[in-house]
Amino acid sequence: MAAEKSDRIKELTELLSRASKAYYAQDQEIMSNYEYDRLYDELEQLERETGIILAGSPTQHVGYEAVDELPKEAHEAPMLSLDKTKDREELRSWLQGQPAILSWKLDGLTIVLTYRDGKLAKAVTRGNGEVGEVITGNARTFVNLPLNIGFQGELVLRGEAVISYQDFEEINSRIQEADARYKNPRNLCSGSVRQLNSEITAQRRVRFVAFNLVRAEGADFGNSREAQFAFLEEQGFEVVQRVKVTEDNILEAVEDFARRVENYEIPSDGLVLTFEDIAYGQSLGRTAKFPRHSIAFKWADELRETTLREIEWSPSRTGLINPVAIFEPVELEGTTVSRASVHNISILRGLKLGIGDRITVYKANMIIPQIAENLTGSDNVEIPEICPVCGGRTEIRQVADAQSLYCVNEDCDAKKIKAFTLFVSRDAMNIEGLSEATLEKFLSSGFLHEFADLYHLDRHQEEITSMEGFGEKSCQNLLGSIEKSREATLPQVIYALGIANIGVANAKMLCRHFDYDLEQMLQADVEELSAIEGVGEVIATAFVEYIQGEENVRRLRNLMKELRIQAVQTAAEQNLAGKGFCVTGSLNHFGSRSELKDLIEQRGGKVTGSVTSRTECLVNNDIASNSSKNKKAKELGIPILTEEEFMAKYL
Repeated sequence: MAAEKSDRIKELTELLSRASKAYYAQDQEIMSNYEYDRLYDELEQLERETGIILAGSPTQHVGYEAVDELPKEAHEAPMLSLDKTKDREELRSWLQGQPAILSWKLDGLTIVLTYRDGKLAKAVTRGNGEVGEVITGNARTFVNLPLNIGFQGELVLRGEAVISYQDFEEINSRIQEADARYKNPRNLCSGSVRQLNSEITAQRRVRFVAFNLVRAEGADFGNSREAQFAFLEEQGFEVVQRVKVTEDNILEAVEDFARRVENYEIPSDGLVLTFEDIAYGQSLGRTAKFPRHSIAFKWADELRETTLREIEWSPSRTGLINPVAIFEPVELEGTTVSRASVHNISILRGLKLGIGDRITVYKANMIIPQIAENLTGSDNVEIPEICPVCGGRTEIRQVADAQSLYCVNEDCDAKKIKAFTLFVSRDAMNIEGLSEATLEKFLSSGFLHEFADLYHLDRHQEEITSMEGFGEKSCQNLLGSIEKSREATLPQVIYALGIANIGVANAKMLCRHFDYDLEQMLQADVEELSAIEGVGEVIATAFVEYIQGEENVRRLRNLMKELRIQAVQTAAEQNLAGKGFCVTGSLNHFGSRSELKDLIEQRGGKVTGSVTSRTECLVNNDIASNSSKNKKAKELGIPILTEEEFMAKYL
């Protein structure tokens, strides 16, 4: 029964969070208010009964933390690595007749959690195995982590912080610069967990998956590892997927995991085998490097030999030109592959690649095609001296520890297409009807040279109307969308410029610091910008390099002549600073709840999805409603204001 309630809490938390996100952020409804309130009440009741409250629960509001640096802390006992094998028969013989638990070996960042009196007290990274970093504030934002549990004794457990492939792809898709994208989910997860600002961690949808119970004060698990896992599940933790095995069925179990890994939502680089009998495992002791109660099984990479046909050079918006290996198609892990990224010039040269070489390829973690080895090593690939798109000059630059190829032509069409694509995107100028293919047509027709030219496309109306895929109506719709985009905020414009490393949040941060004064921003230097909390030297340097370019500033001023920059509340008008609000129901004076939320946030306030003791007021035009939010507000003595009452008092 406890496990069923725990599962239901997870299900409701995820469902209500999705509904809230759709309602507040996307102006969509995936369930009625009645259904939301009913499920919310059920979740609250289950949380009271079990003591389990997940970090993502809509009944909670988790404040964000920012620190100057992550403190270090020594582990109670060294966190050892596991011995490894790629041989399935060796894995079988390791059992020596003992039953064991076989589970995923997850590819993320190992975290140690400590709970006291039913509350999360501490979270520490594995670090070097001896000393880790304290990331408690960040852990509180993990989407599935229980902040409160029913067990009141001291509980210490280990698990993996992970980011799913789906979330990884979604986060990467929002990064326009190819060379700024994250290489894999593990790198993204590691950087997300170790942030100095927990609000950034929260945006990355980090999950925690438990794989080992270290200590549970006063609890008896009958010497069973599986009983420990079941206990953790009852407390609300997501526990690693596992199966109990013996010598008789372990090979079949390994094969089943191997079949599932390609479609598994979390990165996995193998399996872990642990003796079910806890005392037996502990009695085996440890070597200098490894404990003997567990062993890791690494996937044996499926290698295929093939022939390198060509190296394709793929330019990006920043000018980076990535080498991509094109080879004779081969079957790998059940799919046909014919290309693999070589990443940069250093790797290309290290592999001594040449056209016609015999190479071996594999899928890293059974997912991403890679070149394993060059069997020929003819080293005859020529680094292009001209860009494959614009014909401009290229140069090799040393970036960190690697050499990469760049196009130095600022007017390169590849750069322009990617730059314009970002400029018109939703989070930037939000111009509908301008796909990358359409922009390419306009660029090749000579309509566009700089961003300001978009606002003069009406001069080419006749030609656009006659283009394939366009007509009178679609052209008018496009021009209307462009005209609408003239009403913009300064953060939108700064992000739309496509300055390296400056995303939506960073653009807002910079504008706030300079009180939304563009002229002040154009006079900034690296030292001043680096001192802004959350900016740092990398972003500061990128911004200053951009504004020091005379052509960049000329084009920016041309663009600003076309726009009507909307005023944003400055620091002097932050009358809602430190106050939290909850908004529900339909509105009359705002197009959506998102509009009201934006206004509250501009004035320094915060909008939450639920009513808590810290809520300033609940905005609901239906004051007489028996919704769960109204009931909660009355219970806590929180004022319920109509939209007009709220505007009169706060706006």
